Amino acid sequence: MAVVDGAGRRVIELGRRVLGLDVRPSDHTIAVLHTNETEVPGLDRRETLQLMRIRLLGATGVVIMAISALGVGAQPVHQNPTSGLRVLGFFARAHTSTLAMCMIGATLVVMAWLLLGRFAVGGWGGNPRHRLTRSQMDRTLLLWIIPLSVAPPMFSNDVYSYLAQSEIAARGLDPYTVGPVDGLGLSNVLTNNVPNIWRETPAPYGPLFLWMGRAIAELTGSNIIAGVWMHRLLALVGVALIVWALPRLARRCGVAPVSALWLGAANPLVLFHLVGGVHNDALMLGLMLAGLEFCLRAIDDSPVMDRNAWATLIFGAVVITLSSSIKITSIVALGFVGMALARRWGGGLRSIALAGCILGVVAIATTAFVSGFSGLGFGWVYTLNQASTVRSYLSLPTAIGIITGFGGVLLGLGDHTTALLDLVRPMAEIVMAFIILRMLVATWTGRLNPIGALGVGLGALVLLFPVVQPWYLLWAIVPLAAWATRPAFRVPAVVLSVIVSMMVMPRGADFYVFQIVESAIATVIVGLLLIFLTRNVLPWRNQPGVSAPSQQPTAYGVSS
Repeated sequence: MAVVDGAGRRVIELGRRVLGLDVRPSDHTIAVLHTNETEVPGLDRRETLQLMRIRLLGATGVVIMAISALGVGAQPVHQNPTSGLRVLGFFARAHTSTLAMCMIGATLVVMAWLLLGRFAVGGWGGNPRHRLTRSQMDRTLLLWIIPLSVAPPMFSNDVYSYLAQSEIAARGLDPYTVGPVDGLGLSNVLTNNVPNIWRETPAPYGPLFLWMGRAIAELTGSNIIAGVWMHRLLALVGVALIVWALPRLARRCGVAPVSALWLGAANPLVLFHLVGGVHNDALMLGLMLAGLEFCLRAIDDSPVMDRNAWATLIFGAVVITLSSSIKITSIVALGFVGMALARRWGGGLRSIALAGCILGVVAIATTAFVSGFSGLGFGWVYTLNQASTVRSYLSLPTAIGIITGFGGVLLGLGDHTTALLDLVRPMAEIVMAFIILRMLVATWTGRLNPIGALGVGLGALVLLFPVVQPWYLLWAIVPLAAWATRPAFRVPAVVLSVIVSMMVMPRGADFYVFQIVESAIATVIVGLLLIFLTRNVLPWRNQPGVSAPSQQPTAYGVSS
């Protein structure tokens, strides 16, 4: 036994040297990204009045966006309920005006979200003097979600791919081997709504999502509107799970729940893309966070690992695995749960092996059950890389490859973009794996909270992923919202959320450059005029007496 323990210690020391952990990088990560938030009183009468005005400003924005979706939203090619109507059909005929409406509405929502942040996280430097309550945050979030939840899809046509792939599964065909054209036919109404680039592409989603999609297809048939409504309901369930889990995870990290909800749930990317865009990432994130909360409840909150604690842990692991059966990305969370469990058991290599075996068995059994019982099999394993055919400029390695290839063209060296992408992307994946491994080890050694380590790991995954869509940024922003409180994270997260929210154009029409320019000019004019007219009734500037208090021990939870 002594020989085994000695060898284990030597392996650990060697691993620490290889990973560079002797310099305690996780301590530096904590100092840069995390600090406890203080518990402060609720809003006073003047601030409550300002909150009501901010809430109204955001609600006005989402209503304008919902109306504009009748013209520039991703309306179906067939079965469009507004087609031919004199009033509602007007928006589809006035593209420039409707695009301006959408951009103005989005700007109002972003402005309201930034103002709301004053009462959630304070200014750039720290906590507010007063903070809104959880019920005030919930009512605000609900008010901003409802209009977009009844509007046509916006910013993405992916929901129509969901419908087509689900119909393929409902017909008894394999959605992992045939695309909409081969499975349904080119003349099918569902196929006609799928973007051309995906019409012959097999489904890249996990079996749980297509299992639920197949049930929706059997229920709604070829009724596109009903199918979209059902898929949006799944997205709203995912958002509800995020709202449920995020405050609980935040308390574990000493973070104010409303601060986490402001950045992670009220974020414009959530409103515009998870709710408005009807993306299954909402359900993936919701299940992942909920499963993580149950796992940490068993590991951290149970005095002993009794029967109830084991049941909670296994249930949480099952929920995380189910989230990966929607999109495989979230399976990373199970690794951080395993490291937290190994640390509770003493932190040795045997603890890691035991935790890995237990969670691995749960993950394999759950995945096998979903894949087998749904009848969809394991074909989804071979289609996970379908999206890599798209060149996404938000992806760091893809952007580097494209820019370098363009530079080669300018220098007369020829277009070697594809070769450069084949070189840069694997290198980025190696760096990504290294960062995630370091975060796993940091969780195991106790230097980093598993929630924060997961967020940093997912941040590396998003930044170095071959393809990054705007809503992929939420993979990192949402879990980090429960842990990372420093300006080093919040400022870039807020700036990136604002820029990406404003730069993505609606997908309901093809716009000319002059239409985009005219709409942008109108948006700037309206935004500046709004700030001028409300300069004395909304907290655009720091208000007297709202400077951040000094950091004190928090009542929200235990610091990482």
